[in-house]
Amino acid sequence: MFDYLTSLNNHNLPYSDTVHPIVVHFVIAMVVFAFVCDVIGYFTSNHRLFEVSWWNMLFATVSIFIAIMFGQFEAGLAEPYDAAQPVLNLHTLLGWTLSAILASLTAWRYVIRYRTPQKISIYYLAAGLLLTVLVGIQVYFGDKLVWVYGLHTVPVIEAMKEGLLQ
Repeated sequence: MFDYLTSLNNHNLPYSDTVHPIVVHFVIAMVVFAFVCDVIGYFTSNHRLFEVSWWNMLFATVSIFIAIMFGQFEAGLAEPYDAAQPVLNLHTLLGWTLSAILASLTAWRYVIRYRTPQKISIYYLAAGLLLTVLVGIQVYFGDKLVWVYGLHTVPVIEAMKEGLLQ
């Protein structure tokens, strides 16, 4: 029975494909959409968009921790080679930082929603812009890990098993 728990496929995973990118794409979409809703709501005075933004931020906050759990697990299984390690470390650090920032902004958003549901602060919008930019930077590092360094891709895993990468 335990043999099945430790067997890895050709992607070096115990399941069919990586889960981290699937979950993290929801986080990316929800953060960007929440920011867009806040900006449009701010300039059009459409307070219903603030409610949409709030729910997106709440679900993004929950989802980012799920994405981090899978990311940490899958990064450990990736056995990154020396060239990929600095980018993976930066991606990991920024991921944890983004989770803290996102959770803080969601808490701030809750206070705004509770106190003044019809208005939003320009300072909150600035923080939302910063979060969106940081998410974009994080996407760049994640893409680099897959498309440049090939983590969890079959050719890179085969090269590692043959000792061609270190």
